[in-house]
Parts: sequence; structure tokens; C-alpha cells
Amino acid sequence: MADTFIDEMEELLTTMRKELLEKMSDDNSDFKSMVNAMGGKDSVDIAADDIAFKKMEAINKHEANRLRSIDNALSRIHNGKYGLCLKCQKKIPEERLRAIPYSVLCVDCKLAEEKPGRR
Repeated sequence: MADTFIDEMEELLTTMRKELLEKMSDDNSDFKSMVNAMGGKDSVDIAADDIAFKKMEAINKHEANRLRSIDNALSRIHNGKYGLCLKCQKKIPEERLRAIPYSVLCVDCKLAEEKPGRR
């Protein structure tokens, strides 16, 4: 893979990481505000808050997983392994990496992983 492409992907991943961290920080502030606002509420308000908490928790878990994937991609760039499928070691096409810069599987391995009844 060309060094310019790797540099471009590193810059993109670094930007994605920064934006995600900012969003997670903002979400955390929203979460704290929700907790502080839980004063004397009736059961309907408490149930609504519970749903909001669960939704925020799910979003944060998804974002934490995405952050981990971005960090891992940046590590692969630094150790010269970026763009190689973790299963078959073939090059992941640049088009796939442009679409999902933290991809770890080539298209064939990803499709095989998603097939029903795989092992």
C-alpha cells in the first residue's frame, strides 16, 4: 500500500478518534445532567429516565467499541500491519478501507464470518 494512502488513513482515523472522544464527552455530560435531574419524580418519569439511561448506555458501549477499533487501526499503521486481513493476511482493498478505515477483514473473510451457521 502506498505511503500516501497510509498517511491519509492515519489522518482520517486520528480525526475520527478526536471527534468520537468529543462526542463521548458530550454524551457523558448529558448523562450526568440526567442523573442530577432525578429528583422527586413519579413512576412514569422514572420509567422514562430508565429508558433514556439504557439508550445512553448502549450508545456509549457502541462508541467505546468503535473507539477501540480506531485505536487498533492506528496501532496497525504504526507497526506496519494496516490493511492486512487478520484472518487470511491478504490486502484489504483500499475502497473497503476508505469506507471503513478500521476494517480488520477483507470482504471475503467478512462475508464468510457473516454466513449463517458459521463456526
